[in-house]
Amino acid sequence: MLKNYFQIACKVYMRRKLFTAINLLCIVLTMVVLLVVTAILQATFFPTGVEGRSERFLQIGTITQVSKNKTWRSPLGYKVIDQYLRKMKTVEKVAAVTGPESVSVYQKDSVNEIMMRRADAEYWQILDFKLLSGRVPTEEDVKQGRFVAVVNESTAKKIFGSAAVVGQKINTGGQQFEIIGVVEDVIHMNAFADIWVPVTTFPSSQYREQYTGNFNAMLMGKSAADLPLIRDELLQVVKQINADQPTHWDETYMWADSKLDFFARGILSHDKLADSGSAQLLAGVVFFMLLFMLLPALNLVNLNSGRIMERAAEIGVRKAFGASNRELVKQFVIENILLCLFGALVGLIFTKLTLIWLSNAELIPYLKVDLSFAVFSYGFVIAIVFGVLSGVIPAWKMSRLDPVLALKGAA
Repeated sequence: MLKNYFQIACKVYMRRKLFTAINLLCIVLTMVVLLVVTAILQATFFPTGVEGRSERFLQIGTITQVSKNKTWRSPLGYKVIDQYLRKMKTVEKVAAVTGPESVSVYQKDSVNEIMMRRADAEYWQILDFKLLSGRVPTEEDVKQGRFVAVVNESTAKKIFGSAAVVGQKINTGGQQFEIIGVVEDVIHMNAFADIWVPVTTFPSSQYREQYTGNFNAMLMGKSAADLPLIRDELLQVVKQINADQPTHWDETYMWADSKLDFFARGILSHDKLADSGSAQLLAGVVFFMLLFMLLPALNLVNLNSGRIMERAAEIGVRKAFGASNRELVKQFVIENILLCLFGALVGLIFTKLTLIWLSNAELIPYLKVDLSFAVFSYGFVIAIVFGVLSGVIPAWKMSRLDPVLALKGAA
């Protein structure tokens, strides 16, 4: 039966090539936009590669403190991480890293603006950078405050050209660092930078006594099962922080979030709520994707109605020979799904080409997005949904035609 449906569909599509081309163009454009957005969202919320252990760690980006007259929201200070978070019993590793800051690098007669982070040794143990040459900072490097640095591949080429980089000196902010390693370019939130140096190379030790500053914390458990325990223990840590500052703030809020929760909390400003709003964020994304699909789906409904109307004689003959409304609806919907699946295959090809172009065009620094199996699967699910949405209404409408009227209309 399916073979017959497929053969009939092919003959119908080839008979009206203009209708088929317009339908395919509409499907392909919609698929490409949806799949490119889906690929970027997946790479952002569920990263692999350098943040491949993200299912085992949580991140804390801000601390929110409230008094009667003021609410203060800021990135963490090093003191919070070093004196409170490192003592947590449910955590295997705690990393402290500053957010990326723009710095000037003076090399010979040139000046380059690059992004720099200061990090501890645990940072390099939690994240899985691809090391191209040299090594990354060790606990001893951080403890001794050695002026060593790791740069990414693009920065190494921009500053030193084709020369060997490991062992070279680099000057920034009045400090000179020795490059000990080169890593692959990455854009993930916790890993994005051009150069990394030990946290202990700050010009002043004042950062050690600050509750707020420019730090993020990453808390890694032994397994994903530890993450709820880490969140529970953090609530007790926050109470201790608040008790240590009774004259400054009435309440302190700090949340350990997954990547999706982190983005949702920032977008929805759920600073004082345990619920990050990730479910709302995902629901909003799905809603807008369905809304985006609605317009081309309505357009396809009109096109399909016109295409099926031309088959009134066929409908009349089939109904005269006993075909039920259900059988006719099934045939027309399957035909539409087959067209949408073919459009999805073409759309996947163009999505792959678009992602390659985005990765090479440098519109977003270090962006590397590929067509994963998950995105590939989403594409076929979207195609089926698209086919059903745009095919069932005209199919049901035409299946209810009176066979005599259908044959007269054909005449």
